[in-house]
Amino acid sequence: MKRRLFFLLIMPLVFINLTGCAPLIVGAAAGALGAKALSKDAIQGDTDKTYDSLWSAALMVANMRGTIKQENSSAGYIQLESGNSLVNIRLMRLTRATTRLRVSARKYHFPNASLAEEIFVKIMEQAQ
Repeated sequence: MKRRLFFLLIMPLVFINLTGCAPLIVGAAAGALGAKALSKDAIQGDTDKTYDSLWSAALMVANMRGTIKQENSSAGYIQLESGNSLVNIRLMRLTRATTRLRVSARKYHFPNASLAEEIFVKIMEQAQ
């Protein structure tokens, strides 16, 4: 019994520390087909929402959260400053029906995963 408890509680923590990334469970309201923490500063997920609706939602959230420094619709890239953090939003068309959303955030060159996750979820909620 103790061995099983150890395996269920401790081994996931060891796995996360060895790989450097952990799966992120985003609620169904966010609309992500699969979302995960790629690194300590980036969240990525694939969704069935259209590229145009995600782009519009990303621009709206970026304008609400900070100052947009760069944007390129055809490349699917938005860079903004939110407080003391630098946020990069990336959209990639995978198929006609699937789009990948990646959000990374850094504050003073250190990862800011909570901001990246917050912006990711807001974009997914705003997209139609």
